[in-house]
Amino acid sequence: MNQDSDSSDQLTGQDALLLLKTLQLLWTKKEMKKLKEEIGQGFAGLEDPLAGLLDMLESSSDWKGKGHSLGYYITTELQLWIKEHPAVQQSGIKLKKLQARVLRILAQCPANLLDPLISIYQLHTADRNYLLEHVSHLYHRGHYKEAAMLSIKLKLQPDQDVEKMCTPLLLQDKTNLVEDYVGEYPELQSKLLQILDTWCEPGFNISNITRQYQGLFRYKPDKFNRKMLSKLVFRLLDRFNVDPALCPNVINQRHLRTLNYLFYKRFVEKTMTQENWADHVQSTVGENRWLQGHLIQLLISYCDLNTAARWAQRCDLPKEMLPYGVADELQKLQIQGRVEEAVKVDNYEESKKKDYYQLPIPRANIHFLQTWEETLPCWEKVLQPGQVVGIDMEWRPSFGMVGKPRVSLLQIALKDEVFLLDLPRLLEQAETEGEKEKLPHFIQMLYSDAAITKLGYGMSGDLNSLAATWSALKDTDKQAQGVVDLLKVDKQLQKSSIDWKKGGRKVNVLSPEQSYEDRGFRQPEKGLSLLVQHVLGKPLDKTEQLSNWEKRPLREEQILYAASDAYCLLEIYEKLCKDPASFGLSSDLTESLVGKPSIKPRTKKQLNKQEVPSPSGQQRKGSDKDTPCPPAPISPKEFSVVCDNMLQGLGRYLRCLGVDVRMLENDDDHRKAAEIARQEGRVILTSGLPYQTLQSQVAEGRCFSVNCSEKAKEQALQVLKHFNVQVSLADIFSRCQS
Repeated sequence: MNQDSDSSDQLTGQDALLLLKTLQLLWTKKEMKKLKEEIGQGFAGLEDPLAGLLDMLESSSDWKGKGHSLGYYITTELQLWIKEHPAVQQSGIKLKKLQARVLRILAQCPANLLDPLISIYQLHTADRNYLLEHVSHLYHRGHYKEAAMLSIKLKLQPDQDVEKMCTPLLLQDKTNLVEDYVGEYPELQSKLLQILDTWCEPGFNISNITRQYQGLFRYKPDKFNRKMLSKLVFRLLDRFNVDPALCPNVINQRHLRTLNYLFYKRFVEKTMTQENWADHVQSTVGENRWLQGHLIQLLISYCDLNTAARWAQRCDLPKEMLPYGVADELQKLQIQGRVEEAVKVDNYEESKKKDYYQLPIPRANIHFLQTWEETLPCWEKVLQPGQVVGIDMEWRPSFGMVGKPRVSLLQIALKDEVFLLDLPRLLEQAETEGEKEKLPHFIQMLYSDAAITKLGYGMSGDLNSLAATWSALKDTDKQAQGVVDLLKVDKQLQKSSIDWKKGGRKVNVLSPEQSYEDRGFRQPEKGLSLLVQHVLGKPLDKTEQLSNWEKRPLREEQILYAASDAYCLLEIYEKLCKDPASFGLSSDLTESLVGKPSIKPRTKKQLNKQEVPSPSGQQRKGSDKDTPCPPAPISPKEFSVVCDNMLQGLGRYLRCLGVDVRMLENDDDHRKAAEIARQEGRVILTSGLPYQTLQSQVAEGRCFSVNCSEKAKEQALQVLKHFNVQVSLADIFSRCQS
């Protein structure tokens, strides 16, 4: 009986190899349709198709490489064929023999073959100890990656030693495979994190680990260090949402780096106030004695024994933990009965007013809103068609700790006032009252309304943080319309080759050398602060940027900083709109700024065929063939316009041609043009960014965007041609003479 079985297997093998030769020929010729048919017919003719596939794989090696191979194609086709012919599946002793053979192949096959082979040969039903033994054999032969991948596919991890399986993978810099290995098992995630944290313990010699794997293939010792391990721990903590308390060594080291950073910001850069710095130091060290000890050492290095003693008193450190000089100083403090540290007032506070950007609105016009009822007047004023608002957000700096930042403060600036929304308090109130969707609804209304111009700086990052704070706002960035990200403007300005100018003269920018010598605390400006300096002449005071924005009540300095961050966007926007050319911006550029955040403007090739850009900046629908007829000709006397304040030259030129012209004054808001146009039936002539706001406030075709890079004569010809205004000799100077 056994002889019959062996001879049957032999015949199957011969038939399978003959079939393989036929398939190889078709594969070479790329006759895929015929190849598919031949595979189905060939397996139907084999006595044992499952054994036949193994014969083919064992006699060929093309499938061992990466990518698409004939072996992979045959295997996946057999997998589909078996579903239509379930009777060919094996069981019992015969299946066990096939499983033993396929395991030898799995040790060499690429990742894409694992799943179909495991499915065809039902390896999930095989004896677990037998599978573990096979994986162990792979491991001891140094095939660590293959052992891990097979373990993941067969779900063997709970019966394996996580440290033993993952260590060689980490040494080979295969961290993604390590993450997949523990991915579905919370207990293994915790074990792995504890092991990695132990390796980060001060004094632990990492070479004790690496020594066990001398001669490891593709070993990358430069990648295996505390820094890499620390990053991996934080990534795993974040991905698997594990309690950070499980990794005290890594967390302490990260806090220590935060402490060093805070000391650098306060005593080297001098860009943090004493109160802001002390707030962060206190929350960083907490009640951790190890961190408190390092804090005292840093205070001795950067300050003096007296300051160190005051912090030792504040942390209630036992005397045995203190260096001799600090303990002595602490005793003096206790004798004097001084308990609280005196807050030093920086002597340069008054000078800030002449060195930094200052809010042009009264303090009474900054409103801190903590209840839903308080926000209602805010929304009533903000959600007005044609409104221009500056938006900014603040959150507590994470200093590299786990989790995404949650927005603590949402700032909305209008021309005359600023609203600061206390999001944690408003969120808490909404949950208590069971009305979670109210505030997100208004925020979505604001961002999705194309008639309201929203100004920001790096808006995509702000919107991502907003989505992390409130899940209901996760799609706000996709729905946003009418937004102007001044970060894009900033990048364009940096590329501009012209000198920065302010009112025809260069802006007085302190160089880094002047800063340190003259002021003793200034750093070279960057980001929004640098843009404010370039456009408005003075930078932002960023000493409150790294504040603890979750702590309540907010300090007065924080409130003023938050309001300034949002309000300055309005002033930048207005300045750039009035005179884009002096900043190296063309009207074409400014028109392209209004859109969605974090989405690059489409190139000409990507423009929808139904959207044809016209020379004036407006968009016409349809092709040239479908362009509507020009309006009926009119005389200049029948044509009345209102010119925005950056087009006064055009206004004077049109007036000389007999057109009825009204012009905005230099200090008039752009929106006044819409009021005049509606009241007096005039056409608005504007340029750049205001066009997007103004066109939504008047009837279609009653707002026209002019190319402000052209001279007044060319602009006038453009306007006259667009509106089909026919000028005669009698019209010229008729307005000036009357």
